Amino acid sequence: MYRPLPNYLTIKESQIEGLGLFATDGIDEDFVIGITHIRDDRFSDGYSRTPLGAFFNHSETPNCEVIYDEDFIKLKTLTKIKAGDEITAKYTFYNPTI
Repeated sequence: MYRPLPNYLTIKESQIEGLGLFATDGIDEDFVIGITHIRDDRFSDGYSRTPLGAFFNHSETPNCEVIYDEDFIKLKTLTKIKAGDEITAKYTFYNPTI
Protein backbone atom coordinates (compact mmCIF):
# COMPACT_ATOMS: atom_id res chain seq x y z
CA MET A 1 0.00 0.00 0.00
CA TYR A 2 1.25 3.48 -0.90
CA ARG A 3 1.90 5.79 2.04
CA PRO A 4 2.62 9.44 1.23
CA LEU A 5 4.45 9.85 4.56
CA PRO A 6 6.73 7.53 6.56
CA ASN A 7 5.03 5.62 9.41
CA TYR A 8 6.72 7.85 12.01
CA LEU A 9 5.04 11.06 10.74
CA THR A 10 1.50 12.39 10.63
CA ILE A 11 -0.29 15.60 9.69
CA LYS A 12 -2.44 17.46 12.20
CA GLU A 13 -3.41 20.95 13.33
CA SER A 14 -0.41 23.16 14.10
CA GLN A 15 -0.02 25.91 16.68
CA ILE A 16 2.32 27.60 14.16
CA GLU A 17 0.13 27.72 11.04
CA GLY A 18 -2.68 25.61 9.61
CA LEU A 19 -1.66 21.98 9.41
CA GLY A 20 1.79 20.74 10.37
CA LEU A 21 3.98 17.67 10.25
CA PHE A 22 4.36 15.79 13.55
CA ALA A 23 6.43 12.86 14.78
CA THR A 24 4.44 9.83 15.93
CA ASP A 25 7.64 8.12 17.16
CA GLY A 26 11.04 9.39 18.27
CA ILE A 27 13.43 10.36 15.45
CA ASP A 28 17.20 10.45 15.94
CA GLU A 29 19.41 13.50 15.42
CA ASP A 30 21.12 13.77 11.98
CA PHE A 31 18.44 11.58 10.38
CA VAL A 32 17.27 12.33 6.82
CA ILE A 33 13.49 12.28 7.12
CA GLY A 34 12.99 12.29 3.37
CA ILE A 35 12.63 14.23 0.14
CA THR A 36 10.53 17.40 0.31
CA HIS A 37 10.98 18.62 -3.28
CA ILE A 38 12.11 17.12 -6.60
CA ARG A 39 13.80 19.27 -9.24
CA ASP A 40 11.44 19.67 -12.18
CA ASP A 41 11.89 22.58 -14.60
CA ARG A 42 8.27 22.33 -15.74
CA PHE A 43 7.29 24.23 -12.56
CA SER A 44 7.81 27.99 -12.16
CA ASP A 45 10.08 27.58 -9.13
CA GLY A 46 11.88 24.57 -10.63
CA TYR A 47 10.59 22.02 -8.08
CA SER A 48 7.68 19.69 -7.50
CA ARG A 49 6.72 19.42 -3.81
CA THR A 50 6.18 16.01 -2.19
CA PRO A 51 3.61 15.33 0.57
CA LEU A 52 6.46 15.65 3.09
CA GLY A 53 7.35 19.10 1.73
CA ALA A 54 3.79 20.34 1.87
CA PHE A 55 3.33 20.31 5.64
CA PHE A 56 6.47 21.19 7.58
CA ASN A 57 6.30 24.69 9.05
CA HIS A 58 8.83 27.49 9.52
CA SER A 59 10.46 28.14 12.88
CA GLU A 60 13.22 30.47 14.06
CA THR A 61 14.27 27.62 16.37
CA PRO A 62 13.89 24.63 14.03
CA ASN A 63 14.47 20.97 14.82
CA CYS A 64 15.29 20.17 11.16
CA GLU A 65 17.28 21.67 8.31
CA VAL A 66 16.70 21.81 4.59
CA ILE A 67 19.43 20.04 2.57
CA TYR A 68 19.94 20.67 -1.14
CA ASP A 69 21.54 18.24 -3.55
CA GLU A 70 21.51 18.17 -7.34
CA ASP A 71 17.98 16.84 -7.90
CA PHE A 72 16.27 16.93 -4.51
CA ILE A 73 15.61 18.99 -1.41
CA LYS A 74 15.63 16.86 1.74
CA LEU A 75 14.70 17.39 5.38
CA LYS A 76 17.23 16.33 8.03
CA THR A 77 16.86 16.46 11.81
CA LEU A 78 19.08 18.83 13.80
CA THR A 79 18.08 17.39 17.17
CA LYS A 80 16.47 14.28 18.55
CA ILE A 81 12.73 14.62 18.01
CA LYS A 82 10.19 13.18 20.44
CA ALA A 83 6.84 11.65 19.56
CA GLY A 84 4.33 14.49 19.36
CA ASP A 85 6.87 17.17 18.36
CA GLU A 86 6.12 19.28 15.30
CA ILE A 87 8.70 19.04 12.50
CA THR A 88 10.03 22.52 11.65
CA ALA A 89 12.76 24.10 9.54
CA LYS A 90 13.97 27.66 9.06
CA TYR A 91 13.04 28.82 5.56
CA THR A 92 11.43 31.60 3.58
CA PHE A 93 9.06 31.29 0.65
CA TYR A 94 11.80 32.22 -1.84
CA ASN A 95 14.84 30.54 -0.28
CA PRO A 96 14.31 27.59 2.10
CA THR A 97 17.86 27.90 3.51
CA ILE A 98 17.57 31.43 4.94
